[in-house]
Parts: sequence; structure tokens; C-alpha cells
Amino acid sequence: MANKKIKIGLVGFGTVGVGVCKILQNQADLIAKRSGVEFEVVKVAMRDTAKERDITLPAGAATTDWQDVVNHPEVEFVVELMGGTDTAYEVVASALKLGKPVITGNKALLAERGEEIFALSEQHQAPVYFEASVAGGIPIIKSLREAFVSNSVVNLAGIINGTCNYILERMTDAGLSYQDALKEAMELGYAEADPTLDINGWDAGHKAILLGAISYGFLPDPEKTYVSGIEQVQLSDIELANKLGYAIKLISVVKPASDKTIEIRTQASFVPQTHLLAKVDGVFNAVAMQGDEVGDSFIYGRGAGAGPTATAVIADLVDAAGSAAGFLPYNAGSYTVADIDETETAYFVSLAVKDEPGVMAQITSHFSEQGISFSGTFSNVDPSSPDAAMNSVSFITHKAKLGTLKRTIKGLESLDCVTSTPTFYRVESFDS
Repeated sequence: MANKKIKIGLVGFGTVGVGVCKILQNQADLIAKRSGVEFEVVKVAMRDTAKERDITLPAGAATTDWQDVVNHPEVEFVVELMGGTDTAYEVVASALKLGKPVITGNKALLAERGEEIFALSEQHQAPVYFEASVAGGIPIIKSLREAFVSNSVVNLAGIINGTCNYILERMTDAGLSYQDALKEAMELGYAEADPTLDINGWDAGHKAILLGAISYGFLPDPEKTYVSGIEQVQLSDIELANKLGYAIKLISVVKPASDKTIEIRTQASFVPQTHLLAKVDGVFNAVAMQGDEVGDSFIYGRGAGAGPTATAVIADLVDAAGSAAGFLPYNAGSYTVADIDETETAYFVSLAVKDEPGVMAQITSHFSEQGISFSGTFSNVDPSSPDAAMNSVSFITHKAKLGTLKRTIKGLESLDCVTSTPTFYRVESFDS
């Protein structure tokens, strides 16, 4: 049987775009043998056609105008890899209106304008594929849509930003300050020139929104999802976490909060060192998923870079060529994002305090008034020097609602014995 031939156009020719073209050229025979499809790149939009690149495109393929790609009569699939949300939306919307399937790695675009994009997709019967938008080389979206299609997601938690994971690892293993670890990540190319979306949590936050969409079939509102980054993490927090048997990781959680609400949040959390997620180092990503039938699954791999991300793009191209359905919400209107203040976990809370009689009594009484109990209490007192001054105290609480903890923290700030704003981290248990 003759192979199916598909002509594609790319918009965006940076690291990933070049990677896609290289794999399509270098692995053409392998892709054709395994999928029965031959892909031909006929048009590529880029900012500078004169820039030297380690690849040769077909004559006449290069252009600086994305419309040359989308409107090209021979282009059947459009691959959007330019990033951003404004022009990228125009590219995707224009392709869908022409009935052309779209493959994209743009998590911010889908998280922020997904409702419009998927409405166009349905209206024009042109699917959207976005495996490359979440955790690059990890086929988490394909797993959720295909391998786990018969399972309801009971709990999903992941490390889905390699930059933050690298920074936290270097702070943990090398004792680097946050700023020094960030500088090193930038020098090694693990962080963007502007790393804001990585370190403030929104790169992972956008991905968590997409995982929520795939898992539960609705489009979560970005404004209602909770996202916090790693800027506040101190070496002292990491050192104490390690002593207590935890690692600090940027964790994204997606799970049901009730019959009608889904908990979607991203923040630096305490992770038990016995859990596999605590062992994920460097720029690697991992997702731990619990299905109601399959039980626990764990997917691990490189989350970014030309090779892993381009591999995910080509997997989507093969799916599109085989007419596999793209994503459309199937429970639209059935769910909303849970109020973050109603979500529950245990917490690690640390307070700087005065060394004076009655401090512990005042603090514990305040927690008790809010109905929060402890599973552990810790101080910085050296057992070999019992007369040394105590200047901080830490607690691990039992499970409580975030809103209750926040009220407790606010009250603690008003105590004369507390000398600075208390810090707290969620302590993840990864149960349903």
C-alpha cells in the first residue's frame, strides 16, 4: 500500500521549528514505515530568512509572512510554534477557518484563548493537537486521551517546569541561593532570557489548565486557577524540609474537589522524599496520575528542548494524518474551578519569633482557635545548647482548608511575639 503524503506549513522557526524539520528530514523513512505517512514541508514562516541555520529548506519555502503559510493552497496542516498569544491566535484561527488541522506547542495561547479556539475547531471541523504544549517529551496528553480513556482521573500531580526544578535542585544539592541558581540556569540555557513565566509559576500553571481540560473535558478559567512560583523559596526552607524528610518542588495538582468542581493549582510544596516526584531532578518533568481503574501511573522524561518537543509535534502530525480526533470539551459547563480557599492539604508553617516566655502558648492557642491541629512542632534550638536563644519555630499541621490557614496566618502577624510575616508551604500527600 502506498504511503499517504501530507504537506505541512510551519509558523515559527526557532529551536523547536528547526528541530521538527530536522527530524522530518533525518527520520523520514522511519516515520513512513511506522505510520504509513510521508510529510513534506512546503512553507515555513520565520522572522529572518537570511539567518544562518543548520538545515536546508526546499527552495522557496522560507517566508516572513505567516499568511503565506496558512493560505498556501498545498498546505494541509499548519504547525504553530511561534509562541505568544496575539499573532499566534490569528495564525491558529485563520487555519481553522480554512478547515486546516492545527498542531501547536503554545500552552499560554490554549490556556488563555482556548474557548475561542476550540469553538472555531468545532465550527469548521478542524481538529487542534497540542501534545507539545505540556511536558515536551512526556506523552501525557496522549496517555490521558488514549491509554487512560476508560479511566476517570482521581488525582494528577506533576513537575511540569524544568527550569524551576533545576533551580530547586541546585539550591538543594549545591546550597546555591535562589538568585545564583537562577543565574546558572540562564547561563546554561535552561531558563529564558526573561524567565518570568517560569519562576512565577505560570508556565506550569498554563500546562496544568490544559491537563485539567483533557482530564475533565472542560476549559478551566485561568483567572480562577491558583498559581504561585518559587521566588519566595529560601535556602533555610530547603534545609529544614530536608531535615524533616521532604523536598521542595514546584508541584501542579489537578483533581476533583467535588461533583462539580476541579482543584487546579500550582505552587512550591513539600514533597515526601519517599515519593517518586521528590526524586525528579534537573530539567526533567514527571507526572503521577491515579485512575479509578488503572490505579497509579508515573510518566517521566525531558520536558523541554528541541528534540523532546519536536518529537511531540511529530506525534501530533501522525495523529492528524490518521484522522485521530483533536481535542474538544466534552463536559463543557459541567465543571468549574474549585475555590482555592476551600482546598485542603497539610501545611508547613514557619515563624520568626521573640525568645520570651509564653511564645509557644500564644501561637498554638491561635491555631487551636481556628481548629487547626499539628502533627509536628520544630524549633531551631540545638539540643547540645539548650540555653541558646530560640528565634524561629515551625509546625506541620494536619489537613485544613487554605482559607482557614490564611486567616490563621493573618492573626499570627498581629501577635507581638511574631517578628516577621510567617511563611507556609503545602505538604502534599498525593491522595484523592
